[in-house]
Amino acid sequence: MKKTYIAMGGRSFLGVENGMYRHIPAEILGARTLECLLRKAEGQIDSDRIDGILAGNGVGGGGNIARLMMLEAGLPQKIPAATIDGQCGSGLEALGMAGAKIMAGMGNLYIVGGFESSSTAPRRRYHENHPDYQSMGGEHAYYHVAKFAPGTHRDTAMLEGAEQVARQEGITREMLNPWVLRSHSLARRAEEELLLKNVAWEVMPGCDRDEGIRPRMSQRLLNRLPCVLKDGQVTTAGNACLTNDGAAFLALASQEYCQSTGCTPWAQLEDIVSLGGNPMESPTMAVMAVEALLKKRGMEETDIDVFECNEAFAVIDELFARRFPASVEKYNILGGALAYGHPYGASGGIITLHAIEALRKVNGTYAICSIAAAGGLGTAILLKRCQ
Repeated sequence: MKKTYIAMGGRSFLGVENGMYRHIPAEILGARTLECLLRKAEGQIDSDRIDGILAGNGVGGGGNIARLMMLEAGLPQKIPAATIDGQCGSGLEALGMAGAKIMAGMGNLYIVGGFESSSTAPRRRYHENHPDYQSMGGEHAYYHVAKFAPGTHRDTAMLEGAEQVARQEGITREMLNPWVLRSHSLARRAEEELLLKNVAWEVMPGCDRDEGIRPRMSQRLLNRLPCVLKDGQVTTAGNACLTNDGAAFLALASQEYCQSTGCTPWAQLEDIVSLGGNPMESPTMAVMAVEALLKKRGMEETDIDVFECNEAFAVIDELFARRFPASVEKYNILGGALAYGHPYGASGGIITLHAIEALRKVNGTYAICSIAAAGGLGTAILLKRCQ
């Protein structure tokens, strides 16, 4: 198999829903981010040699929105593009698919990642012919969250899953508060110390910081937040991530391509695993994916210098700490999605970029990035930093 490398990449600053990108459609935000990547990679990424674009999008207008985004960015029409909708896991799946193509010799250069706009996501409702039309409220009722498992369709399914896992594992909201404070504190430090300056970009005028980071997040505030579910005991707006707008892209290239252009790659894509589990326990899948990847590679947690998990819920942090207590100091060291946010289709690209920057910070070699997705799915990748 051919070796596959992340040549370079970057992301937009991340906005909260109805925030700084509230009037920017997903394809435009993605296009501006892609344009920025190509400008910064001038001389390293040749647009005429791009074999394809694979990009995640979870709540856009449907159709092949990645192709629309690519055309908005002015890339050559000959380049094919495909949209990946694995919800939260879309970005990592896009990376894995393109990586497999390169390893198999089917191409040498792909742009991967994802983009999302919760602010401009279309309103959806069931067709009157659908059996769930009436139960979902009929003509004037709209839903925000797609149906991920058989049975009743509820917008609160993901929140219910986090609540269920917390109760099963004996996790209280008091246990989760420190994770929320940690995430915001580390993200604020990364912002102040410009630790993400290489990969976090102002792609729209004036949109020059991650909106979700709360410098004044406090224990007192967390204690005052109500639970988001009617009968909930654990999940609050503090220990669950916000909904966001953002985009992230990486150039994935073969060794031959890097050598032909003189490009010095950032990291090698060593492996990827995807697995399924209980749709109502999706937060467990992030840690299960890490375990599966370590087992597949015959590695121990001590072999890994950086762990980057998409913390859609602080429950994921607690589960990681219980399974890998010796690795907490290596976990989400630049802060996580509780602070930055979770623009679904883009999150896989975001955590990959953060993992690479974290490896640079600690002068490490191996990183694992992991994400849990709606429907009970988990995906994890293994990266090896190029020295």
